Amino acid sequence: MSADDRVLVDRVYRAVANETRREILALLKDPERSFGRERYADQGLDVDAGVCVQDIQKAIGLSQSVTSTYLKNLQDAGLLRSFRAGRWTYYRRDEDAIREFAERVSRSL
Repeated sequence: MSADDRVLVDRVYRAVANETRREILALLKDPERSFGRERYADQGLDVDAGVCVQDIQKAIGLSQSVTSTYLKNLQDAGLLRSFRAGRWTYYRRDEDAIREFAERVSRSL
């Protein structure tokens, strides 16, 4: 495994070492089931494009600041993507990065 691969793998391992961050990833795996499509459709958004921080916060039951920190950790590890719409930030999983990480781990172990 190259040095770059080791850095990426270590960053992802640290991010998913926390149970709540793993829960966030699990919730975002099927956002329609976890958060509902209607709430987003009413706002002209697609829940598959991303879920609002506020909804993620409610689902995991932590403060906004802790939730935002956890989301930033997952984004820094390359597992999430985000976009802003007005004053809201929306997050979704980066399935390609998750798949690439799994392949790197598979090759190295």
